[in-house]
Amino acid sequence: MAISSRLPAACSLLMATLMLLIVQAQSITRRYDFNVQMANVTRLCASKSIVTVNGEYPGPTLVAREGDRVLVRVTNHVAHNMTLHWHGIRQLRSGWADGPAYVTQCPIQTGQSYVYNFTVAGQRGTLWWHAHISWLRATVYGAIVILPKLGVPYPFVAPHKELPLLFGEWWRADTEALISQALRTGGAPNISDAFTINGLPGPLYNSSAKDTFKLKVEPGKTYLLRLINAALNDELFFSVANHTLTIVEVDAVYVKPFPVKTLIISPGQTTNVLLTAKPFYPKANFYMSAAPYSVIRPGTFDNTTVAGILEYHNPHSASESSFDKDLPLFRPTLPRFNDTGLVTNFTSKLRSLATPQYPAAVPQSVDRRFFFTVGLGTRPCPVNATCQGPTNTTQFAAAINNISLVLPSTALLQSHFTGKSRGVYGSNFPVLPLSQFNYTGVSPNNTNVATGTKLLVLPFNASVELVMQDTSILGIESHPLHLHGFNFFVVGQGFGNYDPVNDPMRFNLVDPVERNTVGVPAGGWVAIRFLADNPGVWFMHCHLEVHTTWGLRMAWLVLDGSLSNQKLLPPPSDLPKC
Repeated sequence: MAISSRLPAACSLLMATLMLLIVQAQSITRRYDFNVQMANVTRLCASKSIVTVNGEYPGPTLVAREGDRVLVRVTNHVAHNMTLHWHGIRQLRSGWADGPAYVTQCPIQTGQSYVYNFTVAGQRGTLWWHAHISWLRATVYGAIVILPKLGVPYPFVAPHKELPLLFGEWWRADTEALISQALRTGGAPNISDAFTINGLPGPLYNSSAKDTFKLKVEPGKTYLLRLINAALNDELFFSVANHTLTIVEVDAVYVKPFPVKTLIISPGQTTNVLLTAKPFYPKANFYMSAAPYSVIRPGTFDNTTVAGILEYHNPHSASESSFDKDLPLFRPTLPRFNDTGLVTNFTSKLRSLATPQYPAAVPQSVDRRFFFTVGLGTRPCPVNATCQGPTNTTQFAAAINNISLVLPSTALLQSHFTGKSRGVYGSNFPVLPLSQFNYTGVSPNNTNVATGTKLLVLPFNASVELVMQDTSILGIESHPLHLHGFNFFVVGQGFGNYDPVNDPMRFNLVDPVERNTVGVPAGGWVAIRFLADNPGVWFMHCHLEVHTTWGLRMAWLVLDGSLSNQKLLPPPSDLPKC
C-alpha cells in the first residue's frame, strides 16, 4: 500500500510546534555585568587613570547568538555620567536600549545602574559596543561577536580560529579635559599620541615593544580576524606583510568575498577578513600595520603607524610561547595617507551576497527622498572673547543641512513617547539645504551654521532614499556617517556635486553593500536606501568624534505603525532620569 506524502493536520501542527520549540531552544538569554570603573594603565612610558568596563582595556567581548536576548546591567562607579551604545544592533522596538545620551536615554549617573535589554534579531557577525557620551569611548569600548544560529555554517570556509582586532587611539592627556578645553577655546582638540591594536601601541612607538599585540598562527590554517575601528577621529588603512586578506563581511553583513593586500576601515565600521597562513613555517615574522587615511587640508592628524606581529608556530621549538626576535621581520607597504584612489577602489568592490539565504532587500521604490549636506562650518565667538577657530573671531562647528544639532537636557525618545516634546525639539529638520551653493567648489563667504534641536519625522515603513553630500567649507573631508536603529544599502557614490538627473541611473539596486556606517567620500557624495521599519528616535552622526562634538549630527523620528508589533515598547522601569 502506498503511503501518503501528506501528513494529517494534527501531525503538521505537531511538527510545526516541535520546530518552534527547537528554534526557541536555540535562543537563550545572555546576562552580562558591566561595571564602569577607573583603572590605572601604562602606555608610551606614562601611566594614567582611565575609565573602563570591569577594569579591562579594551573592555570585555560580548558574545551572543542570532536570536538571543541580551541583558547587560551597567553600574556606574566613576564620577562621569555614562551611557553605552550597542553599535549596529538593530534594537527593533527597543530604542530605550540604544544608548546615545540625551537621544534615547538620560545618562547613568554616578552610583546608578541600568539594564540594557535587547534581542539580536536577524543579525550575525561582528559589531561593537562603546560609551556614547562626550569622549569617553576613547577607552570604553569592546567587541560584540554574534554567532550564527546553531547548525548554520558561515558562507565561507570555516576558520581554524577567530579573534577580534580592535583599533583604538591613545592620548597621554585626559581626553575629557582635552575636549573640554577645545570647546572653551573654539579650537580643534589635540591629536592622539598613538594608535593601538587591542589596546597596545606596539614596537613602532618609543619604548613600547613590550606592549605589542602578537598573533601566533599555524602553517596552512585559516583565521577569521574581526576588525573593528574604535578610533575616535581616524580612518585607517590595514595590511599584513606578505599576506593576502579575504573580505567576507562588513558591519555584520556577509559580502561577496574578494582578496586585498590593504583595506580601509572607518571609525564605527567592522570588517571580517580571512587570513590563511603560509603552508610551511616561513622562518620570519610579519607586521600587521594600520595607519591613517586623511585628506584634511589644512589640518593635522595623527600620522603614525601601529603594528602588531604575526608569528608562526615553529614545529622545531619545544616552547609555544617563545617569540623569536632574531627572525627577519617584514613590514607591509601601506598607501600614502591621502590615497583616495585606493579607498574608492576598495569600497566599490563591496557587494552583498544577494542569495536566497542572505538576500539584499533593497527598496526598489522610494517614498521619501532627502538631500543632506555634511561638513564643517563656523560659529561666532562669544561677545568680548577671542577664539582659536579658523579665525580669532570664530569657533569650529559642523552641521547637516547647515543645522548643528544641540542636544537637549532630557532624552528625545522619552519626550516623544510621553507626548511632551514642546520646548524640547521641533519636527522641522530641513529635507534639503536651506541655501544651495557649489558644494565642492569655492566656499561661500558666510560659513556660519545654525543651531537647533530639530527631528525629521518618517511614517512607519516608509522607504527612504538619502543622498549625503560633502562640502568644501573649511576643506573637503571624508565623513563616516552612522545611522542608529537601521542597516541601509549603499546604492551609489561619486565625486563632485551629486547630479539628481544622471547619477541615479547608475545606482546599484541588485546587490549593493548593506551597512550601518558609510564614508561620505571627500569632495563627493553617497546615496543610501533603507526601510523605516523601526519606531523610535534614531541618531545619525559622523563617527569622527570631533565632528559629532561640533554638531555634525541629527535624529530621525519614526512613528509607530498601526499594528501592535509595529509600535515602540514602553520604557523600562529603571530607565535613568535626567
